[in-house]
Amino acid sequence: MSWFSLSVKRWGRITQFLSLFCLCLFLVVSCAPRPQPSTPPSGSLNTPTGDGRITIGTTAKPRTLDPADAYELASLGLVFNMSDRLYNYEPGSTEIKPQLATALPKVSQDGLTYTIPLRQGVVFHDGTPFNAQAMAFTINRFIQNKGKPSFLLADIVDSIKPTSEYELTIKLKKPFAAFPSLLAFPGVCAVSPKAYELGAGKFKPNIFVGTGPYKLGQYGTDSIRFDVFDKYWGEKPANKGVNLQIQTSPVNLFNAFRTGAVDVAYLSLQPDQNRSLEEGGKKGDWQAIAAEGSVVSYLVLNRNQKPLDKLEVRQAIASIIDRPLLNERVLLGQADPLYSMIPTTFKVSLPLFKDKYGDANFDQAKKLLTTAGFSKENPAKVQVWYPSSSPTRSLAAQTLKSLVDVKMDGILQFEVTPAEGPAFFKDIAKGLYPAALLDWYPDFLDPDNYVQPFLSCDKGSVAKGCEDGGSQTQGSFYYNEAINKLIDQQRKEQNPEARQKIFTEIQTQVTNDVPYVPLWQNKDYVFAQKGVSSVQLNPTQILVYQTLKKKLRVRS
Repeated sequence: MSWFSLSVKRWGRITQFLSLFCLCLFLVVSCAPRPQPSTPPSGSLNTPTGDGRITIGTTAKPRTLDPADAYELASLGLVFNMSDRLYNYEPGSTEIKPQLATALPKVSQDGLTYTIPLRQGVVFHDGTPFNAQAMAFTINRFIQNKGKPSFLLADIVDSIKPTSEYELTIKLKKPFAAFPSLLAFPGVCAVSPKAYELGAGKFKPNIFVGTGPYKLGQYGTDSIRFDVFDKYWGEKPANKGVNLQIQTSPVNLFNAFRTGAVDVAYLSLQPDQNRSLEEGGKKGDWQAIAAEGSVVSYLVLNRNQKPLDKLEVRQAIASIIDRPLLNERVLLGQADPLYSMIPTTFKVSLPLFKDKYGDANFDQAKKLLTTAGFSKENPAKVQVWYPSSSPTRSLAAQTLKSLVDVKMDGILQFEVTPAEGPAFFKDIAKGLYPAALLDWYPDFLDPDNYVQPFLSCDKGSVAKGCEDGGSQTQGSFYYNEAINKLIDQQRKEQNPEARQKIFTEIQTQVTNDVPYVPLWQNKDYVFAQKGVSSVQLNPTQILVYQTLKKKLRVRS
């Protein structure tokens, strides 16, 4: 997912005071007895004690609820919890399992045709029966309405046809072994043909009619209500419904959780707030749950910019990275060092950057730079850019510069520069930045999504680098015909063991060529009050509402 960032801004003392004042005023008002409406008013922070509903606090505000146009985590998380897909992930696993499908697809010998048996007895929130015709409508709509994520299937799918009432057949334009994982993308969820329509731009951002365990009860600018769908085909939610409260800042979310105004807090707190709540969790004040995430942060190196056109310079930069130091100073221990562009959530991930370069290997870096013809009198000068909206990347850039200034004896020099977000991401693909700090949110959970978007090149040469393709879009302009062939091979290969060997070859080549330097892999944090149980994050960073349960309390 192209550089989607959950950046946050620090608030001044005046804003903190106003936030606390408003919160205190709310708590005073909320304690006064009054009739309870069936649908809470927009902006209410909690539900009556003992009603079995869960109140979740977040700062992630959704842009849309239309699954054919949802491409940000804030929107996808809501769509996910109200929907079903053909396939789904178990929490803690990147392996898919059938959901609206009853089995994994039957794949033709040429890898182009996928036949999927479907579940019977399922109905949409509006009472419309679910069948193969409805699922075909859903996938066609995802492609034809041309929403933000439509390319995920448009580039791959040739046709979708119901071959019986409960059997769907999908034909691909070219083989793609990771295709079932695409069918687990939250936006490829079943939607009612009666509630939606086909056509470019024909979106309905304020409604949702799917087959999931919750139906949309109320959609406001700062609060959303999810009610249990009583005709749900599967296991019913462990709660009586969910109220989502959208806070205006991390400070407000932090305070709302600490005062008990929300049962669960997720997305997005600052690192120091996470650390504070973690400490409270260790004391038993509440629960702090950390899970391994799938977001990777990395340094992109543009091979078309001097001095990064020299392999030894890129390898020297890979050698000076001190991941434990970055984790301690920048991330407050809230990440894991990363030594491959493929995160450790996948079995194919290999720590080859650690094996070849290590951490803080300054002597090796100096030797490489000397070999490339650089010295104190003729230093290698590299500009490192980062999005100005990201305090984490700003601190990471400054930390890397300090390392170079202190440890490299002037033979390597970093100049760190911020750039405004929208312009920054456009200019990356134009090749304006020698080096840049970025993060990557996966579109779907397969190693291919950490390889093809970064390394593929449809048009290019060794002399000019990539002129059109994934590596050009990402700003490295990396071109390697052997890598292009390996990417095609792993996309066609259905055998997991054979595919793993191909990913090993790809990672080995990337470690040698260094178009990117992996830095860290995120951890996801969710905080819950003591009475809340079964708090789970799925591998795509989405909080699962269905399992949440809390002990009922009696108001004194």
